[in-house]
Amino acid sequence: MMKQILFAGVIGLFLTLIGTPLLIKLLARKGYGQYIRDDGPREHASKRGTPTMGGIAFILATIAAYFLSKVITGKPPTFSGLLVLGLMGGMGLVGFLDDYIKIVKRRSLGLRAKAKMAGQLIVGIAFAVLALQFADARGNTPASTKLSFVQDFGWTIGPVLFVVWAIFMILAMSNGVNLTDGLDGLATGASVLVFGAYTFIGVWQFQESCANAQTLTNPAACYEVRDPLDLAVVSSALMGACLGFLWWNTSPAKIFMGDTGSLALGGALAGLAICSRTELLLALLGGLFVLITMSVVIQVGSFRLTGKRVFRMAPLQHHFELKGWSEVLVVVRFWIIQGICVIVGLGIFYAGWAAEK
Repeated sequence: MMKQILFAGVIGLFLTLIGTPLLIKLLARKGYGQYIRDDGPREHASKRGTPTMGGIAFILATIAAYFLSKVITGKPPTFSGLLVLGLMGGMGLVGFLDDYIKIVKRRSLGLRAKAKMAGQLIVGIAFAVLALQFADARGNTPASTKLSFVQDFGWTIGPVLFVVWAIFMILAMSNGVNLTDGLDGLATGASVLVFGAYTFIGVWQFQESCANAQTLTNPAACYEVRDPLDLAVVSSALMGACLGFLWWNTSPAKIFMGDTGSLALGGALAGLAICSRTELLLALLGGLFVLITMSVVIQVGSFRLTGKRVFRMAPLQHHFELKGWSEVLVVVRFWIIQGICVIVGLGIFYAGWAAEK
């Protein structure tokens, strides 16, 4: 069981450690550098021209790590794992087109808003529809039409509302990670922590699966998740790949993930939450992304209603930069906040299981 998870994580780490510098050289040779906003913190001006679209490295590494772990262990892929990888790749493709246009046209905005939204909707709808197919022997599909926190609860919302809900989650998380990706290593390190949490959740759900109810000490608290172990394999591959990328992405960054990476990571997080039946728990596990997104919502809302700004600059990380915090200080303290969110989220996840005993 643990071999798949271990192999996926180690391979993902190895591939990005050796693959990212090769990508840096390729992007630098082609002149694919980051465009920096003129209204941002002055310290960011030195980052202009740093290779971007680095998300290509960990997207490819994650996919390769997943399939190589299957080849090594002789285990077949599952529909849940493939769907999450497909969602990650699809969102990454939308981000890649956005980044490419920014670089070619030398502007801070890539795809037009409608085109970018259309791409995200197409990918999100495809994932949501397919996630309700492919039932296993117990009748479980990769996703459920019930809302979930630490597992499914409440009434069935039906396939149409489920698709709407899934799209909302995918858009919210992909754009949340995108907003967080403003400082060297911030989004990458925060994502590593959440993927680590989902690796644990997948293993726990596999051990406490309702498919093994007869041998469980607490069958009343079992999990009806289609492929929990394979979701842990995907999470481990993502965690390893992001760790390897962080080696090159940490301050001073040699490469940025770009929208290619941020949209892909957000899509992967949403996919893992949906397929592991922990949809609402993701808001806590990914608390930093939610906090930074809300800072933008508050800033825009306040300015439109009152003409005044709550923060010196949004997203939130730039507010603290303008207050005099160094970039590294902001990143480390925000990682600590994210770590606390993960610890609390996992504690609530375990408490939900223990409460059924």
